[in-house]
Amino acid sequence: MRFAIFGKPFSDTHSELTYAIFDILKSYDDYILSDQDYFHFLEEQQPGRTISCDELIRDDSFQADVVISIGGDGTFLRTAARVGRKKIPMIGVNTGRLGFLADITEDMARQVIGLIHSGLYTLEKRSLLELRMNGIPHDVPHFALNDIAILKHDISSMINIHTGINGQQLTTYMADGLVIATPTGSTAYSLSVGGPIITPGTDVIELTPVASHSLTMRPLIIQNNRTITINVESRSHSFLVSVDGHSFSCADDTPLEIRRAPFHTNVIKPQGSDFFQTLREKMMWGADTRSY
Repeated sequence: MRFAIFGKPFSDTHSELTYAIFDILKSYDDYILSDQDYFHFLEEQQPGRTISCDELIRDDSFQADVVISIGGDGTFLRTAARVGRKKIPMIGVNTGRLGFLADITEDMARQVIGLIHSGLYTLEKRSLLELRMNGIPHDVPHFALNDIAILKHDISSMINIHTGINGQQLTTYMADGLVIATPTGSTAYSLSVGGPIITPGTDVIELTPVASHSLTMRPLIIQNNRTITINVESRSHSFLVSVDGHSFSCADDTPLEIRRAPFHTNVIKPQGSDFFQTLREKMMWGADTRSY
């Protein structure tokens, strides 16, 4: 099989896991590709150590059977942007903290690689959002696996976010921002500002205001075949757009259109894995966190 490995710099406590993943794949006689910058970082971490790699990835024109993202959810999102339309199945090995996307723990990595070779896994299709507007910087993706957020600048007053659905006026959010999230992104920024958790695979889009001026402005869930249009007014005459954490500034007169992307991301899950079990573990539901 062809495995492509992506990651980012990390602390020494996690470095052995990464080298072990290369060794495990080579023990299966797999063809190993690695992001060029990440591979050179690994070489610098342990000079003289042999790392089994057959090809370096210098841009986004690569092909593989499986992509492995090593890091946290942020690394997974950046990797998903590079996979793009290829629909290559992805797994995330978690060396970060919470890890809803990168949910394969260190002690599971060897077992999961074996399950992939045996075909004992399922694929979850995760929908993405597409941002259409003029002036998107070249280094910012047009697609989001988690969310697209419309936000005020840090020193600005709240902004007016005129929002429509399929050409019909919805409302004007007077708030610090608005988070438009996929079900995958419902456990990310949207959750932190009061949005509901949505089961992956549900065909919806979530709109969650950030610090709304009105208590009647509540999170809203719509069908994901709807198109969201946005126009912003602010005292500073500018606002921020964030696409899976990639932020840039826009002028007030910049219209935005957000819709479901025409492709999806495939996420590998070992057979028997359960989203609700992950929720219980990550959210510590049922755990007694009181200190005596």
